Amino acid sequence: MMILKKRLFVVCMLTVFGLVACATNGSLIEKERANASRELGEAYMSQKAYTRALREFLKAEELYAKDSFLQNDLGLAYMAKKKYDQAISHFQYALELKPDYTPARNNLGTAYMEKENWDAAIECFKAAKEDLLYATPHYPLTNLGFISFHRGDYDKAIGYYKEALDLMPNFPKALQGLGQVYMEKGEYDKAVDVFEKAVKEAPGEPRLHLDLGKAYRNIHEYNKAYKTFKKAAAMGKDTKLGEIAEKMAEEVWRFE
Repeated sequence: MMILKKRLFVVCMLTVFGLVACATNGSLIEKERANASRELGEAYMSQKAYTRALREFLKAEELYAKDSFLQNDLGLAYMAKKKYDQAISHFQYALELKPDYTPARNNLGTAYMEKENWDAAIECFKAAKEDLLYATPHYPLTNLGFISFHRGDYDKAIGYYKEALDLMPNFPKALQGLGQVYMEKGEYDKAVDVFEKAVKEAPGEPRLHLDLGKAYRNIHEYNKAYKTFKKAAAMGKDTKLGEIAEKMAEEVWRFE
């Protein structure tokens, strides 16, 4: 009788271990499927196929939601679709899962910035820039420069932009921001210098060419301004920016 009980006990334990193993294997399979969908979604994001990306991220979330990287990806996808409240929710969840996930914190700040919740954005960006292990602190510094510029604190904006450029000397967004501050301060020669650097680093950005054209116009370099506006117009063809650039080209042509 004792032998029979021992055998039954062993059989029961093996069954329990088997069920646990099956459950574990099932969870691993779901996580692997979720990772595959997340990676596919990230590939779509890189191609700017945001709807397809979001579809894959949501599919991954159904399989395994407690993935900080996936939650950050979902936030980015909603940001791309200008759904900032949903983006904020996912960035917050990413940080709940991984409090030291600084890229998600910077992204959260960007979402707040889009909603003009400046104080919340500043808190995120200041925390991000203080993370010594964060690989791209020039991003939050540039964002802080933008907020300072928007608030009319030009000297503080210049300080943040220059700090960003100390870390990444050829960062186009920081160069563009710095140039815009110089334009507002009437320091047009300085604006030309930084816009020229920005255009050299990101020659495919029509908005940079538009800014550079404005700077040329303000130092009375009308021929350069005309050519630069025309380039911006060609690059932004059939867009509002392209129309503005074409109109500015026509205006400076009169001064030739």
